[in-house]
Amino acid sequence: YATHITSFSLIRYLSVLAIRLFLTGVPTFELNLAKLRKIALSFHHFYLFGNTFTKKNMKLTMSTASLSAFLLMASSRWSATSAFSISKNSFVNSRSSSRNAWRSVSPSLSMSTTAESTSTTATNTDVTKTDESSSIYVQEAEALAKVKSPFLQVMRDRGFLHQCTNLLELDEKLSEKCQAAYLGFDATADSLHVGSLLQIMILRHYQKSGHKPIVLIGGGTSKIGDPTGKDESRVMLTEDIIAQNAAGISKVFAKFLNFEGTDSATDDETDAIMVNNDDWLSTLKYLDFLRDYGSQFTINRMLSFESVKQRLDREAPFSFLEFNYMILQAYDFLELYRRHNAILQLGGSDQWGNMISGTELGRKCESAQLFALTAPLITTSDGKKMGKTANGAMWLNADRLSEYDYWQFWRNTSDDDVIRFLKLFTELPLDEIAKLEQLKGAAINDAKVVLADEATAMLHGKECLAQIHETTKNMFSGKGESTDSLPRIFVTQEEMDGEGIGFLDLFLKLELATSKKDARRLIQGGGAKLEGEKITEETGRLTAADFVDGKTEVTLRAGKKRAGVVEIQG
Repeated sequence: YATHITSFSLIRYLSVLAIRLFLTGVPTFELNLAKLRKIALSFHHFYLFGNTFTKKNMKLTMSTASLSAFLLMASSRWSATSAFSISKNSFVNSRSSSRNAWRSVSPSLSMSTTAESTSTTATNTDVTKTDESSSIYVQEAEALAKVKSPFLQVMRDRGFLHQCTNLLELDEKLSEKCQAAYLGFDATADSLHVGSLLQIMILRHYQKSGHKPIVLIGGGTSKIGDPTGKDESRVMLTEDIIAQNAAGISKVFAKFLNFEGTDSATDDETDAIMVNNDDWLSTLKYLDFLRDYGSQFTINRMLSFESVKQRLDREAPFSFLEFNYMILQAYDFLELYRRHNAILQLGGSDQWGNMISGTELGRKCESAQLFALTAPLITTSDGKKMGKTANGAMWLNADRLSEYDYWQFWRNTSDDDVIRFLKLFTELPLDEIAKLEQLKGAAINDAKVVLADEATAMLHGKECLAQIHETTKNMFSGKGESTDSLPRIFVTQEEMDGEGIGFLDLFLKLELATSKKDARRLIQGGGAKLEGEKITEETGRLTAADFVDGKTEVTLRAGKKRAGVVEIQG
């Protein structure tokens, strides 16, 4: 059919584009003879039509038409007749119009798939950024309007959804009976931070909707380290540290979920369970695993994952150890289906590729229909990663971050984020959130207090709120304050009677500064205070003379909103 086209430049452009599309991992083309013949004939007509233009214009418009037509031919969503109409527009319009046509066609390629077990929202690549064109609210708007299961309705209405395989079929499953779903957390630190809170809230909503949540602790996968979003390999952790971290992160889940065998258990099928993938991964025999499951994965597919491509594009080392992470995550899904009949994996959108691999492995090995559902990666309105601040991570464990500092984190939410965060991180009814959304100007601070109260009460209990409110009120009014809710460190009388302890060290220990350099800047800027008095000397030290009138504690402040206590113990 190329004989229909006498322009050598057109063939050249098509060839170059085809090579680029195949090399960059665009989903499999669905070519057939009839479609190709229609496209070629369309090109022939375009060429004849183009003879009425100057040679220079013809080269430009013909090349643009070929690009648009080939893209449309590659997409399974467009027919040959669509290709003719849009290519014709590209042919007769100006350079600017042609570029706009290119942009309008490109998104249609982003969500195509050849996987039997996934819907049109399942791609071969994972997602590292929240792209509106790939969001389920765009791709599956009609299907989302039809969901009837309480869980998916909550996820939809509160903004938790980003991608989902076979949405309506999953909706049917969740509407029939209690279903088990899991979400994994690697043990890379001894506490989770606010960045993981969205996933915990999803599990909480899942249980409240009448289903069984499974918390998967990644004791096994933590020995490898998730390469997603990393420019370099993670630090290798010892088994003792992993076990310690696993124990640390496990504590927080009991505050959000009802677990089997605990006082909060409801003794029904919705009680949550916690499992550790080290239980099965550590007992795998390498050759048996390769023989039974290695054949189910292709290097071609694995190289198409965004997390892999980013590392390779940056020419950053990517070890064979890390390359196995996606296989083990997929195997986790299969194992949890076999052990606990888990049919759904929940996670962040950066895990999408690995999750899809899990659904396909279940189909290939057990003929099981498994599902994957992701939430978007949450960033603040200024583009910063959720859970990290200039003062460090916002930890969920009270021994890593005080209740007061946790409350202040939410109270300091920006105006643009407060309504979105109320939907995601609290259980406040949507009609009440809608009322708060009407607040303007300084009144929006009332919504921030509600956010801080609700989020803090859910994690630390309502009992701590009265003390936090009193401390906050007194700090801003300048009155003598209660310090019970403030972060606190202890020193000995011997330390104070001697040379004392440097203020730089104290601000660092109280986590009022991230480094000594940061503490120096705080002092230089006049934001560091001891009992309300500015600290002016960077080399200054806290001594026994600073504990006046028989006091055994003093308050250090970093700016207006952060403070900590140094108390003499014994």
